Amino acid sequence: MNMPTVIAVIAIVLIVFFAVRYIYKEKKKGTKCIGCPYADSCQKHQSGNSC
Repeated sequence: MNMPTVIAVIAIVLIVFFAVRYIYKEKKKGTKCIGCPYADSCQKHQSGNSC
């Protein structure tokens, strides 16, 4: 493998790692709708459903 390929693989691995870590932390905090900016105030979230 050449150097640009190694750098690209490392970048992709880091992006995936940080995305999974973010999802894990949010789920641990109890966030149900991670990507929803209105998760705290929407009616579906407050009734226990997904956004």
